[in-house]
Amino acid sequence: MLKKGQTSAAYLFLAPFLITIGIFFFYAFARAIYYSLTDFNLFNTPKLIGIKPYTDVLADPLFQRALANSLVFAVITTTLQTVGALLMAVALNNKIRGMAFFRSAWYMPSITSSVVITLIFLWLFQRRGVANYAITQWQAFLPYTLTLIGVLIAAQVVQVLWERSRGLPAGWFDPALAVISLLIAVAVTAILSWTGVLSVRDVAPYDFQYFSDRWISLGGVQILSIPMLVIIIQNTFTTIPTLMLFFLAGLQNIPGTLYEAADIDGATPAQKLLNVTVPMLRPVTFYVITVGLIGTMKMFDQVAVIGSAAPQSTLITLAYYVYTNTFKAGAAPVNMAAAAAIVLAAIILVMVFLQRRFISSDAV
Repeated sequence: MLKKGQTSAAYLFLAPFLITIGIFFFYAFARAIYYSLTDFNLFNTPKLIGIKPYTDVLADPLFQRALANSLVFAVITTTLQTVGALLMAVALNNKIRGMAFFRSAWYMPSITSSVVITLIFLWLFQRRGVANYAITQWQAFLPYTLTLIGVLIAAQVVQVLWERSRGLPAGWFDPALAVISLLIAVAVTAILSWTGVLSVRDVAPYDFQYFSDRWISLGGVQILSIPMLVIIIQNTFTTIPTLMLFFLAGLQNIPGTLYEAADIDGATPAQKLLNVTVPMLRPVTFYVITVGLIGTMKMFDQVAVIGSAAPQSTLITLAYYVYTNTFKAGAAPVNMAAAAAIVLAAIILVMVFLQRRFISSDAV
């Protein structure tokens, strides 16, 4: 129980936080609801007109495209970053030499400016960027690659069959045999290259415009644009390190006796991951998915940086739709921007509620 005077002291320390939340959340949210029911365009006196801004927004083809882009982006990115963060945390939870360096190195992308990383990805995926150059080199050196892989597989099969014929329990992915197979494959490829049997193919430079109006369609419906796919790759790359820390903290709290019991039962690493690690990390997973969904539904900066480098319909998201309507030249339809912002907030609340209700209600 608080003693006399402690309550006042507590409120005093909480005052900066409460004032900030009151002004920049509750007041701003109330104003947004008010503007979403008016005809406000930044230069007139707001007049209540009911739900017309909502009907205008829902009928706007650009809003429908932004909604579809945001949902597709949120589902794909959240799935990739959650699975990637979990696997990365499991890998970095092992006690090996130099682990502190690897943990620091993998965390670097999350502390780098998203604007800088977006500019780097623009350079990687431009028409004469690294991505097209790598594909061109892959096509040119394809004879070498196929020869290396073919000899590697053949050598591994021969070695495994030879060992088993001698009554030894050799596996198809035995690392010791794989190293020998790789050395054989490299030697054979080098000999074929030196004798002139293998040579680099003369291919035209690969010319693919990643930031153009190209789509991945399903049943004639445009699902995912190629520019958005690039942003998904970038966003997954930059968010995995942060989410990995949550999983890494969760892994530290799993009793080692569970893994010892699994070892006694003869469980494989995959079985331990699925039957011990994943169930024990359910509260952390719920938090990671929640944070991921909220962050991806509010994605804005990458779209703003790319700007006119790609067609607007391929990249626009709900957050960017709100921005463009709020700061549009001339009389900006702020009422439509406010209505879209309220719809975005409602979607996020519904997604979090459904996740809490049906996915992880017994874990938190």
